[in-house]
Formats: sequence, structure tokens, C-alpha cells
Amino acid sequence: MTKLREIIGIIKDKASQSKAAILSNRANLSLLRATSHDPSTPPAHHKLSTLLSSADGPRSSASAAISILLRRLHSTHSSAVALKCLLAAHHVIRHGTFILQDQLSTAYPCSRGGRNYLNLSHFRDRSSTTSWELSSWVRWYAHHIENILCASRTLGFFFLSASPPSPSSPARENKEERVSCLTNGDLLRELDSLVALIEGITKKPHHNNKIEEDYSKNKLVDEVVGLVEEDAVMAVSEVSARVNEFKERMGLLSFGEGVELVCILKRLEECREQLVACCSCLMQKGEKKRFWECVRELKEVAGKNVLCTEEEGKRVGRPERKTESDRFLDGRVVLNSVDLVRFPSSRFF
Repeated sequence: MTKLREIIGIIKDKASQSKAAILSNRANLSLLRATSHDPSTPPAHHKLSTLLSSADGPRSSASAAISILLRRLHSTHSSAVALKCLLAAHHVIRHGTFILQDQLSTAYPCSRGGRNYLNLSHFRDRSSTTSWELSSWVRWYAHHIENILCASRTLGFFFLSASPPSPSSPARENKEERVSCLTNGDLLRELDSLVALIEGITKKPHHNNKIEEDYSKNKLVDEVVGLVEEDAVMAVSEVSARVNEFKERMGLLSFGEGVELVCILKRLEECREQLVACCSCLMQKGEKKRFWECVRELKEVAGKNVLCTEEEGKRVGRPERKTESDRFLDGRVVLNSVDLVRFPSSRFF
């Protein structure tokens, strides 16, 4: 039965590619060749590169290519095809032009609500046991792509991109310089979105030993896992820059900002075991140790500051005022240079 399905898949691929060739649809033909029904072989890199080159040109060409990709992703019932479509989307994020990346991002605007942009959280391929198990990888990988899109929107650029950024992109700036110019609120939002990305990565599907052994021979799954692990390392680098910046700002955080920071860092620490296992081959031992030490130290300092602020508020209390204008009486409002000009980062003082 499995052999029959494989033969049917091959026939479907040949028929679709022949139709696209007759219609002279270069983008569609490139996509069909890169997203075949073979459940164990990833698309060749030259096929993905051809797919990207077919979308070179004006914005209309990029928009058409992304539309074709998403249409195939949402119309297929094959877990192998869906996984390869997601690989193609990941390739756009990594290596696509700015226009192509922008079209992928705007295809699912934030106004839709939530993070389920690709709408694959209920994807199931019941055609075989292998396809059923492969469906869990489709759901996990789709969620990862959604988290990348969400984090990239929050940061204002595709931070995983290996392509040259646009001249106006903030990615051209030095990473440390860029984060030092952010407000506390923006810095918290960026850190939150990056930690959400890492949380999703650590929820990789787990199966019984027999299935794990089968997947260890599956090059398609290996390709997906390898790319996601590389994303994890890059996300950790972005998080590290923001953790270091918060260490510079500890005296400038409000009570609410301190509480939010502690909560985000706790979520990050809960991912430690899975993340270390995920990135063990891609990060140096000393580098991993320094990163987690910085996270722990920042969480402890931020937690102490929150407790001190809370205790001070309870001890001092809020003075009673009969009217709003009372705050201007008796010389109780004193302005100093820090009140007049307050920089986000303490390194400028």
C-alpha cells in the first residue's frame, strides 16, 4: 500500500510539472520541482535557488511567487509536500531578497490575531503511519516559521537573513548600538518575541524509539532540524545582546518593567535543558556557560530590585493630596538633569 502511494505521488509530481512546463509558468514549475511527494528526501539546494531566482524582478513577480507557494502549502494533504513548502518559506527568510521576504511577511498581517498565521496547527495526513507522524513535524515547523515572522516584525527586520539588508534596514547598524537606542518597552517586546521563538524550538516532536530510529534515516527531517538549530543559535545571539543591554539599565527600569523582565527570563531559563541539547554541536561550551550565567545574574538582580521597590512602596506609602495642584506646592517637585534628559541606556551618563 505504501509503495502504491509513492507511485501515485510520483505520477502527481510528473503531471503537475508537465502542466506547468506547457503553460510556461517558471515560478510554478520551480516550486513543484522543489516540493515533490517524496517523504524522505529534502529539496535540492539548486532547486530552492531556482525558486528564488524565478521570483527576481519587480514586486509583482515576488508577490506571485509567494502566492503560488502559500497556495500549494494550503491545498496539499501530503505531509511531505507541506514540509517542503515550509522549507521553501524558510529558504525565503534566509536567502530571499528583501522584496520577497516582505511579501512573505505581509501575506499574513498581524491584524489576523494570534500567531497561527499559516493556519496549520490542525494539519493531519492520515494516508499512512509515516505520514501521520510526519504531520507533527509539519505543525511544529509551521509554528517555528510563524514565530520567525512575528519576531522579525517586532525587531523591524529579518534577523535570520543571510541576504544583504536594504539600505534603510536597522540590521545594518551594529547590534549593540541598535539595542542601546531602544526604549525599555521596545527592548522588552523584542526580548519577549525572541524568547517565544526559542520556546517553540524546544518543543520539537518526540516519538517512541522505533519512530526516532526511522526519522534518524529521514534526510527531510534532518534538514528541517538542522536549519531550526541554526536559527536557535542566532536567536540566542540576539537575546544575549538584549540581556547585556538590560544589565546596563537596571537602575532605570520601572517596577512593572522589572516584573516583566523577570518573567521573560524565567521562561528562558525553563528552556535551558532542551536548548542546550538542541545547540550542543553549534555553540562552544564556554559560550553557552557565559550566556546562562548572564541570564541568571540579570534575573537575580532584577528580582532583587523588584522586591526592594515593592518593600519601599509599602514602607513609604503614597502621600495624600487633596487636589492635583498640591504636587506643585511646598517645593516638592525638584527637577534635575536626569529628569530633563533621560537616556534609555546608562552607558551615556
